[in-house]
Amino acid sequence: MDFNSLSKEQQVMVAMRKTLANIIKDTTPEPGMIHPLSEATVVDVKACFALIAARERELLSDMGVENKSRPHFTDEPKKSAEVVSFIKPSK
Repeated sequence: MDFNSLSKEQQVMVAMRKTLANIIKDTTPEPGMIHPLSEATVVDVKACFALIAARERELLSDMGVENKSRPHFTDEPKKSAEVVSFIKPSK
């Protein structure tokens, strides 16, 4: 779906999710360093992500759209690209 074709509420959900994700990326410290956010704030951010995801599911369900997309790591191999070994046929 194109961002502009979404309802205003869906656009708000997308913007909030992206903004929260960027805040997490920007505040995540290097390994061994202390996290700048308190544990309570981390719990609250996780709760916000859960609420956003639940509302997005409700909105899609109300539209009759089934969301089959799942999160994935950027470096995980694509399912459609598989390496196939070939054996040279004997004559």
